[in-house]
Amino acid sequence: MELFPPIEPFKERMIPVSSLHTLHVEEVGASSNPHALFLHGGPGGGIEPIYRRFFNPEKWHCILFDQRGCGKSTPFAELRENTTWDCVEDIEKIRVNLGIDSWVVFGGSWGSTLALVYAITHPERVKGLILRGLFMIRKKELHWFYQDGCSSIFPEAWQHFIEPIPETERGNLLEAYHRRLTSSEPKERTAAARAWSIWEGSTSKLYPDNKLIDHYGEERYAEAFARIECHYFMNAGWLAPEDFILRNVGRIRHIPSTLVQGRYDMVCPIMSAWELHRAWPELDLQIIPDAGHSISEPGIASALVALTEKYVTLV
Repeated sequence: MELFPPIEPFKERMIPVSSLHTLHVEEVGASSNPHALFLHGGPGGGIEPIYRRFFNPEKWHCILFDQRGCGKSTPFAELRENTTWDCVEDIEKIRVNLGIDSWVVFGGSWGSTLALVYAITHPERVKGLILRGLFMIRKKELHWFYQDGCSSIFPEAWQHFIEPIPETERGNLLEAYHRRLTSSEPKERTAAARAWSIWEGSTSKLYPDNKLIDHYGEERYAEAFARIECHYFMNAGWLAPEDFILRNVGRIRHIPSTLVQGRYDMVCPIMSAWELHRAWPELDLQIIPDAGHSISEPGIASALVALTEKYVTLV
């Protein structure tokens, strides 16, 4: 199925969620329609206009927001008061502010992590889950992408990723990047942010996309994306134990849920999706045979649009 035509929000607002953070929130469709919440990836990625196009505006009221520290939310690239649990509380504050009782939650990559943690915490507020490119923020997932694993599939992109880090610090690249991304030296911070972000952009699609890579390399985008991602990953998402999601699927097994996973997803490998499916047999796992990680890959995008058309009948 094709994406819906480009559309502008019918309402945008800034919602204060703490004495420090204010979130940019936009609404698409009509407020009288069934409600859906879109959770972007990263963390730190922010929302993009293409995300609105996964929902039929004649059928849905879709809420999208820039999570703490990214996009149009303020303060930009801020790490203080920025945790998974802050994000879960933010979702509830947005829901209450908009007067919504419950909604279908749609999240990909880090957005799938946040969607699952939110649903586990507030199962009564979630009528359905549409997930993509599963990520559970576990050590083995982080090691695969930031230390040893994906490096063997994209060695040329990996070489660019490790260049800002001296050989003596390459035994723990997360720590080495965290030092630079929190540095007081702007040039060092920017160089690390761009290298970190470009690595993800270079590996997100089955066929590398130069436009996507260029976007990830934009200085402002990279600053929030890299800083916030590394901040979350250094802290294991503040989830304890690290298999928090797998241990708590019993709280959400009754919720209609589908996971769309690219067979050749190098950012969030399919094994995590399979492990979740084994723990949660009711989860509808749809494996796209000719796709990587990106939401914009044709097979993934088509499957997600089909799901929003299906799930609107549940609410």
